[in-house]
Amino acid sequence: MRIGFFGGSFDPPHLGHLAVARAAAHAFSLDRVLFVPTAHQPLKPTGAAASYQERLAMVSLLCKLQPADISPHFEPSALDAPLPDGAPNYTVDTLTRLRDTLPSTDRLFVILGTDAFLGLPRWRSPDTLFTLAEWIIVSRPNVSPQELDTLKLTPAQRQRIHQLHGVCEPATATQIRALLAAGSDCSDLLSPSLLQYIRTHHLYGA
Repeated sequence: MRIGFFGGSFDPPHLGHLAVARAAAHAFSLDRVLFVPTAHQPLKPTGAAASYQERLAMVSLLCKLQPADISPHFEPSALDAPLPDGAPNYTVDTLTRLRDTLPSTDRLFVILGTDAFLGLPRWRSPDTLFTLAEWIIVSRPNVSPQELDTLKLTPAQRQRIHQLHGVCEPATATQIRALLAAGSDCSDLLSPSLLQYIRTHHLYGA
């Protein structure tokens, strides 16, 4: 099987995330896409605005927008749940745990924006990450594909990278939080079920 790993804060998850997952799944023939909210991102010391359980619940609602009888299957995942000792969730550890549960013939693809991928040297064990998975890099309007050259990747690592162009996210989660706090219903950015959840749980000042 070809499995997509879509991690991040998802604070909140929105229709742009859904569009990225669908585009990646179509372009690279993915059978499953795991949506994996991160409990404690090492590079975001301030943490998320919503709790981990709230973000996992919202991701579950987002995945339900993908019909269950249509391939690929979108699934919420607790792979990056809070660790018992409160330590940060490192992607290399999460992918290692996931890889250990999969048949050796399965191919694992991490879905990531170009801007985040450019920060790879700051991640734990970046070289190991390329041995664990292939990488679907989603283009960003303000990031040139040529900027990947700054990472000085080896030829073998470059073969593990696949670029995805033409997906436009109308807003970031940061912008959506600001819009909600300002009183916008964000109905063009959030599904009705997600918006209802946010209002019911009084998230982001909505």
